[in-house]
Amino acid sequence: MLRSKLAPGARCALEHGGVAPVIVDATADLDLAVPSLVKGGFYHSGQVCVSVQRVFAHSSIAGDLGARMAEAAQALKVGNAIDEDTECGPLIRPREVDRVAQWIDEARDGGAKILCGGEKLTKTAYAPTVLFNPPPEVTISRNEVFGPAVCIYSYDDVDAAIAQANSLDVAFQAAVFTNDLSSAMHTYRNIDASAVMVNDHTAFRTDWMPFAGLRSSGHGVGGIPYTMHEMTIEKMIVINS
Repeated sequence: MLRSKLAPGARCALEHGGVAPVIVDATADLDLAVPSLVKGGFYHSGQVCVSVQRVFAHSSIAGDLGARMAEAAQALKVGNAIDEDTECGPLIRPREVDRVAQWIDEARDGGAKILCGGEKLTKTAYAPTVLFNPPPEVTISRNEVFGPAVCIYSYDDVDAAIAQANSLDVAFQAAVFTNDLSSAMHTYRNIDASAVMVNDHTAFRTDWMPFAGLRSSGHGVGGIPYTMHEMTIEKMIVINS
């Protein structure tokens, strides 16, 4: 719709975000993974187009990961974004708090376990929330929450977890936590993402990296050199002398 408003032939880059997936396998260093996932899921209160949202954790470590993430999320300070010690500020408008609450309530009613959070704090703030095993069909499993909520799904078969990660019509950045190089490469090759972080969260980026959503997640490529290329029109001359 936005692109249709441009003059014919105008160049543009548009991104629509995603529902960023992370694979955490049985070999992962949780001392590394937990603070990284909490940062990737909750900075800017989850209002980042590549925020950590869906964490697929091997069943042998999923319970421990969930408990540790919940403990870390509960310790985050929610408050006025102007205050320097605030770690989770407000959502963009009050109706977004209501929407996030609706999605989390739907998941809870569907059988998800709320490990922490799960409540409005004010009309503009929602508590950092960690959900365990929400059903794959509920809204928060299928749509970008753009709020302070991270879902953890327990898996036994990594290919089934990757298939669930790939089941949506959006794909942007993804991550894998592992101490097994072959596991990292397997996830990299099979997960639908334009960038895969190994042992870092999905929102990691530098300005020189390409930044592009796949499928309905975006159009065009961001990142300084890539945007310059996207916006540059090359002109050719052919001379028959």
